[in-house]
Amino acid sequence: MIDIAALPFNTEQLEVLGILLGVLILLVWGRWRYDLVAFAALVAAVIIGVVSKDDAFSGFGHPATMIIALVLVVSYGLSASGAVDILARHLTASGRSVPIHIAVMSTVGGLLSGIMNNVGALALLMPVDINAARKAKRSAAWTLMPLSFATILGGLVTLIGTPPNIIISTYREKALGEPFHMFDFTPVGIVCAAAGIAFVALIGWRLIPSSAGSAGGAEEAFTLNDYIAELTVEEDSDFAGLQLVEVEETSAKSEVKILNVIQEHGYINKRHGWTPLKPGDVLLVEAAAENLDDYVAEHKLNYVDNEHQREKLKDSDLDLVEVVVRPGSRIEGRSSNSMNLFDNYGIWLIGIQREGRRLRKRVRRESFAVGDVLLLLGPLERTKVFAEEMGLVPLAERGLEVKNTSKAVLAAGLFAGAITLSSFGFLYLPVALALVCVLYVLLNIVPLKQLYEAIEWPVVVLIGSLIPIGAALEKSGASKVLAEGIVDISQGLPAWAVLTILMALTMTLSDVLNNTATALVAAPISVEVANSLGVSPDPFLMAVAVAASCAFLTPIGHKNNTLIMGPGGYRFGDYWRMGLPLEIIVVAVGVPMILMVWPL
Repeated sequence: MIDIAALPFNTEQLEVLGILLGVLILLVWGRWRYDLVAFAALVAAVIIGVVSKDDAFSGFGHPATMIIALVLVVSYGLSASGAVDILARHLTASGRSVPIHIAVMSTVGGLLSGIMNNVGALALLMPVDINAARKAKRSAAWTLMPLSFATILGGLVTLIGTPPNIIISTYREKALGEPFHMFDFTPVGIVCAAAGIAFVALIGWRLIPSSAGSAGGAEEAFTLNDYIAELTVEEDSDFAGLQLVEVEETSAKSEVKILNVIQEHGYINKRHGWTPLKPGDVLLVEAAAENLDDYVAEHKLNYVDNEHQREKLKDSDLDLVEVVVRPGSRIEGRSSNSMNLFDNYGIWLIGIQREGRRLRKRVRRESFAVGDVLLLLGPLERTKVFAEEMGLVPLAERGLEVKNTSKAVLAAGLFAGAITLSSFGFLYLPVALALVCVLYVLLNIVPLKQLYEAIEWPVVVLIGSLIPIGAALEKSGASKVLAEGIVDISQGLPAWAVLTILMALTMTLSDVLNNTATALVAAPISVEVANSLGVSPDPFLMAVAVAASCAFLTPIGHKNNTLIMGPGGYRFGDYWRMGLPLEIIVVAVGVPMILMVWPL
């Protein structure tokens, strides 16, 4: 039995640590979304008295929360205006060798991530990268992971590049009286990013396992095959009256696999191959996206099983569109049935590709997850609008046509002007960003109806909820006890070695925990470690900022890694092969640079 009195923590500290441990376990488990977990933890902390009722919602008015929300709006404006498309159009091209292609795309992605949300930067460039892979007839798995890692690295370069930088900056203001400024992160960040991009372009992509992507090899890897779709047998279908075994033989010639058949009384047992099919039966099939249309037309099948819905679709010009569910998408956790996708949007979900798992449910009952690739059927313009409204990334070729270059230049100019004013101390950064957002709305760069849609509210809730808990960690003295534990474990080691250990621990935590949550927890501990050693807190804060953002070992460590999982055909264990040496390189390069720029 544990003797509570013998522990170095008092009751209040144990309560705070218990809540944080619960948050960590639930976030790693992934059963509930991170914003719900964080908000529930805040409510629990207030109920047990760890966080006072006066401070309960202080995190939602915190400068870090506001800056992140404003940066998301500015990022949306830069993208919507065409300013980012101009950069992508001029700096990307097909026909390059894989290392050169990765180097160019990674550099572009890194640059974009320094000035806008890195999830948005990846979402913009991912279709470009996939299209280049299709033209080159090679697997997109070779290039999507390097692109994801590069956009993560690019966020290290500026204050607004990644949420951990913003959190560390605002925490420094609280702890030391002055925040980190816009380009204080640049010397360390740019060296780490350059070293990381050089590694992924020259060596890293070769470490991606050959099994990544489609099992059919490079020829099929870019077709995004293995959709599971539902098809209805029509009255005049040549399958009506045929036995299941005959239908399976015919379908195999079209490279379509019959997984099961659903009749009125339920599923047909696959052993009963002699069972005849009837009009109204539903075929559960697995096929490549480009084979479905031909298969449906040839055998007089249909994507729908309702006469009224078929009438609505009869005279429409329909297209198959591939989209991927991005983090924060409005359809995450919902299903086609729960959304009434056809009745509300005039679009049908035809199939879902989820690498690593074969979906056995009826596809319209399956809840959507981040990284799922969806095959949608509907009028092209309607599906485009739906994808934009729901936060989905289309995986079609981007023409990169900028329709209003005057707004693109204006959007970029306003942003650059605000950053300049902030950098020289004329405007407080949140005020400068807020001014840009107001001007974007007044000039219709960001339409008013899309203003709130541009903000990733789950992230705002996460930060607003965890900031008071992080403050309680420090106020209770728990962060000091943890810091003393780290110092005791590393007793006798020089300060730079303790800095390296702290950086490695933070990076490891970030691989399984949201990077924002990692920064909020690690920031007070880093300052306490520095105080215990009697050295400057700045290098320790900078180490936490870099480490919290560098999550390369798993697809859950960073949203960008999750976003590429479906389109790249990656499995959970594919990331560490390139991610582990990359994290080692970041630590090896980052520690000397931190000590050079921010001496102990």
